[in-house]
Amino acid sequence: MNNCSKILVALLINLVVLNVFSQGENSKQTKEDLPRDPKAREKIEAARIGMITNKLGLTPAQAEKFWPIYHEFSEKRMELRKEFKSEQVKVNNGQATTEQQQRLVDLGLNLKQKELDLEKMYSGKLLSVITADQMLNLRSAEHDFQRMLINQLQKRETQQRRENFREKNQHLRDKRN
Repeated sequence: MNNCSKILVALLINLVVLNVFSQGENSKQTKEDLPRDPKAREKIEAARIGMITNKLGLTPAQAEKFWPIYHEFSEKRMELRKEFKSEQVKVNNGQATTEQQQRLVDLGLNLKQKELDLEKMYSGKLLSVITADQMLNLRSAEHDFQRMLINQLQKRETQQRRENFREKNQHLRDKRN
């Protein structure tokens, strides 16, 4: 990919992410509501696909084979993480006994092992489609995308705080007059 293409993909990703966040703001959604919005999720997923494709330098032929395998892996990994979070909520919702806490620790370790086994299995599948260098860059690309989303969210929250502060100040000025 040449520099112009990379810049275009980066701009597209930023526009999609900003658009998703601004839609959440316009509809008075909180950050907890945002992931539940199917359109927002689709836009974030499209941005993730674009960024990872760009960072890995996937060819169209690679991307066609890579993404179905990667999505399947991501879904299974998400299921394991949800299982732990579900149990964690149960234990944290009340006074957990030492035994319950130990079961949660054991479950966490068991699920981490399952996640590692899953990663090993899917690494083999992915290496049949992408190079080892691309595979090594995959985790970094995922991390970069998460960091970009967090940065966008933080910018949005900072902007929202400023707007709230301005509104409160304007309200106080109006009260005085």
